[in-house]
Order: sequence, then C-alpha cells, then structure tokens
Amino acid sequence: MTSTAPTTAEFIANHRSSTDAELAAALVRHAGQLALRVRAEGLSTDQKTSVSDVVTEADHAAEAFVAEALGALRADDGVLGEEGASRASTTGRTWVIDPVDGTYNFSQGSDYFCSAIALAEGDPAEGNALIGAVHRPATDTTWLAAEGKATRDGVELKGLEEASLGDKALVTYLHPTFMGDEDILGAWRNAVRDAATIRMWGAGSVDLAGVASGLMGGWLQHTVADWDWLPGKALVEAVGGRAIKVDAGGVTWCVAGNARLVGEVEAKLLG
Repeated sequence: MTSTAPTTAEFIANHRSSTDAELAAALVRHAGQLALRVRAEGLSTDQKTSVSDVVTEADHAAEAFVAEALGALRADDGVLGEEGASRASTTGRTWVIDPVDGTYNFSQGSDYFCSAIALAEGDPAEGNALIGAVHRPATDTTWLAAEGKATRDGVELKGLEEASLGDKALVTYLHPTFMGDEDILGAWRNAVRDAATIRMWGAGSVDLAGVASGLMGGWLQHTVADWDWLPGKALVEAVGGRAIKVDAGGVTWCVAGNARLVGEVEAKLLG
C-alpha cells in the first residue's frame, strides 16, 4: 500500500496529548482514508446476514487500527466495535466504533459511506454520547460533536430550524425483509407518508451528519445498533435537534431531526 499516511505507531505518537474530541476526529479520518485506500487495491466481500449485509477486509483493517490506537491512548476506556472489537471499561466510558458505515455502498464502489465513532458515558445503549465524529472519505469531510457544539471541517454548524415533516425530506431505511411484516411496515408507512419526500441512502451516520448540517429534515430507522446511532445522535443534539427512540410495530425506532419534525414522526409512529 503506497501512502503518505502515518503508520499506527506514528498516529499514536502524534496523538499522545490530544483531547478526546481531537482524537475522535483524527481516528475517523485515518480509519476512513485507510478504508478508501484498501478499496482502491481491490476488495473481497463476505456476507453476514444477507446479500446486502456485508463485511470487507477494509472494515476489519479500519477497526483494528482504531482499537489498537485506543488501546495505547485510552487504555482504561471501553471499546465496542461493529466487527467485534471489545474491551470492558474501567472509567465508565466506551468508544463505539463503526469502521465503515454503509459497507454495501462501499463494496459497490459508491462514495456514500463513512467511518464513525462515539464516546459514550455509561452503557452505550443508554445513549449518552459525549462525542460523535463522522468522516466521509470520498469528500474528505469530518463532522464532530463535542462540548455542546458541532462542526464540519472545523466550521461550527448552525442550529437546526424548526420545520414540519411536510416541508422537509425524511431520510430513512426499511430492509426488504421487513416489508412483509405488517406491523413494522404499517408503522413505517404511517411515519413517512406525509413527508415532503423520502430518501434511502444506506449509511446512517452520513445521513445523520447531513441532518445535523440542515441538508435534510430528519431520519428514521428501526433496530439501530449503537455504532449506527450514537455518532450521528451526538451531532443532531449538538445543533439543537432531538434524537429519540420510539417503540412501535413491535420494534424500536430511532428518530432524529429538528424538534418539530421529530415530534410529528413520533406521533405518527404511535398513532
């Protein structure tokens, strides 16, 4: 692999004094660019649960890098990674890693994917994300939420404007295997049918970064893993949006966006 990117050892040496926020942003950028370089050399892809639920050697390489760096730089914090990285926390803090979010897109040559990480306080399932970072390698863009504010490439994002579902796009996803479940499909259909439009792009953290940037009104998906939820949740909350979970149709839905839109989607799910 020909690259001027630092080795893992060099990365660790360069970030001995970094704050948590600085480290999060650096980790996702390095991991995302690593994945992009691995793809350029050619990928082999393995299925996990379905033809569209896949993993590549880039996922494993990016997660291994993040886990190794955190082992050296934040050894007492916990680690939870999509591809199996795991370490118990002695500080009450856990780094939640998604090395390549949107792996199916990534494996097909699309640029709609990212690397994402969150630093959670307490059990990650409780949703208290202190920091969220998302890097989209194809555009070399990094979003970061920390200490109550969110930035895109270092520029602070504006607060979200209130808007109704009927005036904004809703980014969502419903896997075809759930379209035969009338309870889930019914809840989803109720929630999305009055949106100005809907979009399905298949990379939740990129979606949520776009919502936090004001490009889309909101986001909706059910049964979302912590690594797909917490980085973007932190971004949306840092710009004054809401990010909640709602039980409907026998599953738990994650909803994020401006407060008015989220309230409308919540009511439709429960209605």
